[in-house]
Amino acid sequence: MIWSLVLLATSGFVSATILPGNSEVAFLLFLNYYPDNWLVALSIVSIANTLGSMTSYLLTYFIPSKQPSSKSMLYVKRYGSPLLFFSFLPIVGDALPLAAGWFKLPVSRCIFFIALGKIVRYCFILAGFMIY
Repeated sequence: MIWSLVLLATSGFVSATILPGNSEVAFLLFLNYYPDNWLVALSIVSIANTLGSMTSYLLTYFIPSKQPSSKSMLYVKRYGSPLLFFSFLPIVGDALPLAAGWFKLPVSRCIFFIALGKIVRYCFILAGFMIY
């Protein structure tokens, strides 16, 4: 089971960066084989996915700010860190932490909203798995 958790964490981390990945599938596979360890799986995949997004945040934090070019970056500048709740969304979700780092939004608020969004998403997936 340890290796399954390592793979789940790796999938969660990579999926939150601009690299391709699908942590939802890894999460469901883990739950299929180890349904009694749902809380451990939920915790690990949520933390790893949040760390992946914060890695993206840090990558752009140290780049000098210029005029924003994409629409998602302008939304982040306008609405701030609460918008990072939606960092779990496909495609645009990867750009949100990048934009937050670019605009140097407060780290603690970014972590909070990113983690909240990730946990809510995995809870919905978990609920669907439990109902099924």
